[in-house]
Formats: sequence, C-alpha cells, structure tokens
Amino acid sequence: MAFLAWPAASLRFDLWQSTVVIETFFYGLSIVSAAFLLTWTAEAAERDVPRTLALAGLALIAVLPEYAVDMLFAWKAGQDPSYASYATANMTGGNRLLVGLGWTMVVAIFAFRTKESVLKLASVHRNEVGILGIATIYSFIIPFRGGITLFDAAFLISLFAVYVYLASRGEVEEESSLVGPAEHIANLPMVQRRIVLILMFVYAGLAILVAAESFAEGLIESGTDLGIDEYQLVQWVAPLASEFPEFLVAGLLAWRMRADAALGALVSSKVNQWTLLIGTLPIAFAISSRSLNPLPTDGRQTEEVLLTAAQSLLAVVLLINLRMSTLEGGILAVLFFAQFLTPHSIVSRDAFSVMYVALAAIFGVRQLMEMRPYFPGRYRMVAAPLGRPPP
Repeated sequence: MAFLAWPAASLRFDLWQSTVVIETFFYGLSIVSAAFLLTWTAEAAERDVPRTLALAGLALIAVLPEYAVDMLFAWKAGQDPSYASYATANMTGGNRLLVGLGWTMVVAIFAFRTKESVLKLASVHRNEVGILGIATIYSFIIPFRGGITLFDAAFLISLFAVYVYLASRGEVEEESSLVGPAEHIANLPMVQRRIVLILMFVYAGLAILVAAESFAEGLIESGTDLGIDEYQLVQWVAPLASEFPEFLVAGLLAWRMRADAALGALVSSKVNQWTLLIGTLPIAFAISSRSLNPLPTDGRQTEEVLLTAAQSLLAVVLLINLRMSTLEGGILAVLFFAQFLTPHSIVSRDAFSVMYVALAAIFGVRQLMEMRPYFPGRYRMVAAPLGRPPP
C-alpha cells in the first residue's frame, strides 16, 4: 500500500510525465495510499486509548487527505474566488457519501450476515448523534448567509472540541474490533507499535503533501479535457478516493459481525466533517485572502449545502434512538442514488431537500411516539396522541 504513493512522488519530481488524466489518476492513487495508512494508524491506536476517542481519532485522521484537498481549494479561493465552489463541492460530496453510501452499506452487510432487520448502536454513541444533531440544525443557517463565516468556524470547531472531550471520557475496552494490518500492528509490543504508528503517520503525511495540490488541480483540468463537469469530479471523485479505505474497513467490520463498531466509526466521520471540516474552510480562506470575509457561496453551492443539511437531518432523526433498520437504510440509499439521475438541475436539488425534510418530520413523529414511555410523567402530555390521555 505504501508503494502506491511512489508513482505520484516520481511525477512530482519530474522523473516522468504523462497526460493530465493519467497523472491525476496516480496522484489520486497516492491519496488512497495515504488514506489506507492513516486509517490503519488510527485503528491500531484503539489499543491505547478509550474506544470512543479512538473512533473519533480514526474518523479525523482517516479523512485528513480530504481535509488537505478541501483546505487547498479554500486557500486558493483566497486568491482566486473561482476556487470557492470547489471547496464547497468537496465538502458536500464527502458528507453525502458518508451517509448515502457508507451508512447504508453497513446496514446492508449487517442484514445480509445476521438476517436481522435492525442494527443497534451501543449507548456510547449517543454523544455523537447528539453533537451531529446540533451541528445539523445549525447548518441550515449557513446557506442563507451567502458564505461560510468565521463565526460559523468558531461555533463548529467548538462543537467538535466538545465532542472530543466527551469521547475522551470513555473507557479503554479490551475487546478488539480491528481487522487486517491494523490488528497486526496493534498486537506488536508497545514500543514497536508506537514507532510503527509514527512512521506510518509521517509517511502518509508526506504522501498527501506531495499529491494533494496536483490531484486537486488535475481533477479540474481532467474535467475540462474529458468534457465532464469539473464540479462533479471534485464533489464525488476526491471524497471517494479519500474515504474509500474507511468504507472498506467499515465493510470488513460489518462482515465480521461488528456492524455497531463500523457504523459508529462512520457516524464519527460524519461528525468530523460536519463540524471541523466546515469550520476550517473559512479560516483557510481568511488567512489566504488576508481578510475577515466569509468563504463565498453562489446559488448552486447554497443549494448543495442545503441539500446536505437536509440529508443530515433525516440521518440524525433515523439514528436518534441508536437504531437503524433496513427500511431506513434503504430510504437513505434510494434518495442518495436518485440524485445522480438529475445532477445538474437546481430544481431537483430543491425537491430532494424538501423530501429529506418531509421524511425527517414523519420519522421524527414516529420516533417521538416510540420514546414516549421514557418521558417523565409531567412531559408525557406533549407526546400523547390528541384526544387521548397520557399513559
């Protein structure tokens, strides 16, 4: 896996040259290489830290390649405003992939392996769902401001800090949910393990440093050369390259009957991207532009952010009881893949946003009714059906 980063390094140092499309492929391969190494690094660290904090660290470290690409676009936007749309594209695409593809994949594998229809999360994930809910509600404000502001950055990064603090209060678990290389690394003696982890982290960081800028620029140029909307390439190809290793690890965990850990890791990734990733973009833009102006968003970006927020709202509502059924996962998957039928239509983005919000309201009422027995007596009247006394 480490060797996959070498072609990009040789390209960067002008040892050989090729067409833009082929070079972009190899730069993307370097991003995939780094993502795998970082994923294994964060997973193996679960042996030394609380599991919930390890999942938070895994989610953060595993998406560092995506952070690098997205922040690069935000940085370039400070000098050339045309890059602002690509920063938003990468962020919205990554978030929607996590829920529409990642979460639903885990539920599908769980159902296939266990023949059960409801995947249950452990109670330790309640904080993640709560933080994600707060970030989601706040995110509906962002599309109507004309940009992502430094105030948004302060709020979302603070929310992420709260999440890390809550995760750090968990307990170290002896039971391992590791697979593949991460399992072998975690089983090394402590000194060896930590040396290997540091070397892997540094190597992956260098691979990202070498490839990120060329990969980002190559996606835009490749779209022009191939006649493909470069916005779509940035929105889906870049996040898929950086998140593929995490999806693979989550799928392996689900196949090994650890679907709760798999879904928990992907929920953590969603928290990371919906708080820290969005929060860092206006900071990079402000430093680059040497101003306090927000990262600008045009009409299309506004629609994309709103659609991503609506999808996140439905996902939170479905998971608020720490359960996800195959029906619920199927709804998320169908809505996600249906968007590709009309990718260039603003009307379709609005329509999907409305559908997500409407379904969130419907399932929210259902969740409220199911949770009614747990309400204190004086609050049960709120949840009781009209015309009937509270239980």
